[in-house]
Amino acid sequence: SPLIKNNIGYNRTPSADDRVHVLVCVVSANAPEINPSVLKKMKSIRETATNLRIPQIAIMTHIDDACGEIQKDLKHVYKSKYLRKKMKDFSAVMGIPLNCIFPVKNYSEEIDLKDDVDFLILSALKKMVDFGDNFIENIC
Repeated sequence: SPLIKNNIGYNRTPSADDRVHVLVCVVSANAPEINPSVLKKMKSIRETATNLRIPQIAIMTHIDDACGEIQKDLKHVYKSKYLRKKMKDFSAVMGIPLNCIFPVKNYSEEIDLKDDVDFLILSALKKMVDFGDNFIENIC
């Protein structure tokens, strides 16, 4: 729910540490259509973040479960037409630019770490940190 100025604990002058630095939306590439009421709430939150100039990204998870081509070889993540369509559709619905949607594979069956999986996750995390750093630099 939105913060209200009269609430107990409301901080009228938040420091940089007290502010949201990045809004991250996490969505499964393997999920069926998102419920319209959930989409409406997500859009509302995103619009509020936009008004506050908070950067926004999306993490698309379970990409291997959504696409057999990626399941066979994770290196095909940016070649998959299916995944690209999922990302474009989500971008169109939510208004998050395609270059701010990061596909990742979940560790679900693996016992050991895998470089391909780690690369996608760490790339998304690095972008998240970069967006947050840029936000802090711009408000200070």
